[in-house]
Amino acid sequence: MHVLVLGAGVTGVTTAWYLARAGFEVSVADRQPEAALETSYANGGQISISHPEPWANPAAPLNALRWLGREDAPLLFRPHADPAQWAWTLAFLRECLPHRTRRNTAAIASLAVHSGERLRTLRAETGLAYDHLEHGILHLFFTPQEFARVPNKVAELATYGIQARSCSRDECVAIEPALAGTAGELAGGLYAPNDESGDAFRFTQALAERAAQAGVRFHYSTTISRIDHSGGRINGIEVHDAEGRNGTLTAAAYVLCLGSYSRLLVAPLGEHLPIYPVKGYSVTVPLHDLARAPSVSLTDESRRIVCSRLGDRLRVAGTAELNGYNTDINLARCQAILDWLEARFPGATDTAEAHLWAGLRPATPGNIPLIGRSRLSNLWYNTGHGTLGWTLACGSASCLVDLMSGYPAPVPNFPFLGNEA
Repeated sequence: MHVLVLGAGVTGVTTAWYLARAGFEVSVADRQPEAALETSYANGGQISISHPEPWANPAAPLNALRWLGREDAPLLFRPHADPAQWAWTLAFLRECLPHRTRRNTAAIASLAVHSGERLRTLRAETGLAYDHLEHGILHLFFTPQEFARVPNKVAELATYGIQARSCSRDECVAIEPALAGTAGELAGGLYAPNDESGDAFRFTQALAERAAQAGVRFHYSTTISRIDHSGGRINGIEVHDAEGRNGTLTAAAYVLCLGSYSRLLVAPLGEHLPIYPVKGYSVTVPLHDLARAPSVSLTDESRRIVCSRLGDRLRVAGTAELNGYNTDINLARCQAILDWLEARFPGATDTAEAHLWAGLRPATPGNIPLIGRSRLSNLWYNTGHGTLGWTLACGSASCLVDLMSGYPAPVPNFPFLGNEA
């Protein structure tokens, strides 16, 4: 059976890979000239299985109010006269209820654990190189109040099969010696030794090359205009190339992996996806002094900033901005990330050579990605992964292929679409 995957980011390419491995004939369409040039290009670099709690949690509304008016706030809301933005925001607030947060956390954790296993298997099978490190992730807490909640977090993670431990200030420095210069500000940490880091862009490009060698056809520089459909089925995907030439791509089945743009494409079909773009920022800087730079991936839980070593570079990312489909770089928000870097690891990097980036993360209100069959018989979804697209990529793709092949997905507690059919 021929399957057309719409989108060549990390989600689309992993979907194509697992489809091809399962014996499907696979094509991929993307508007960019190469794979992973949009949201997958410069994310935080973490495979963060130990952070399944969604942004929508009981503390989020109060934090959002506390951050109002701050241009460098971890969460920045720029209201638009856009009904979709307001509907998403109201749904986000509903997902902040404690019982919904618990349900969503359990679902994300279940998929994340499976995804980590699938990534390790894929890497062992292919030998892909993408600046990955298996040094774990160290979550940092800078107030006694935040650190006091760590034992409960460790216990909760254990119920999901995720290994983590509470760390004193000295233990944090022992795990990552580069923290020694600012250790006095630390209250403590949470260390997840089985987490990883790596460059999602390099991974996706390398996997796309392997997929092409395995027979997957990539239609790059191909912009999707609309979906032709009738009788509850898709007939074809109308597209145009970089020279403006029009055409139609057809297949027996279609998988939507277009991130934040998924909602816009299928709305004319009567499909209403609860996805809204949340802009994130990153800075990538060359290393200047290796001894001062961290090699363990870090998460500053107070500032919502993450830091990953990617070969001879350091990637620092964070913040969330609800500003529609705007991808302009806000220099104030990037400067806040650079200030964090200089304060934590002075002299470790050459910030004058910083590469600034912003991308749209496709967020659902509860951070639960949409995976499974749509209401159209030959359209499937693998989209809406929010901040966890890299973490969940391999698990989401392999589970979707199981569902498309008629098998149950091996992930309990996850609300796959179409299971009621």
